[in-house]
Amino acid sequence: MSDDAPDDSAGERAQAAEREAAKQRILAQAEAERIPAEQTTRAIPDRRWRRGR
Repeated sequence: MSDDAPDDSAGERAQAAEREAAKQRILAQAEAERIPAEQTTRAIPDRRWRRGR
């Protein structure tokens, strides 16, 4: 069993590194797609459905 311990911890470290890399990719993509608040406009309700009444 002592032979498995280094492999297990190495595997866990590799998985942790992969998770961190994936997290960084997701954060970078979100930042790239982010629209600054200054560039957004206020939503205006769509009331066209009331015209038929």
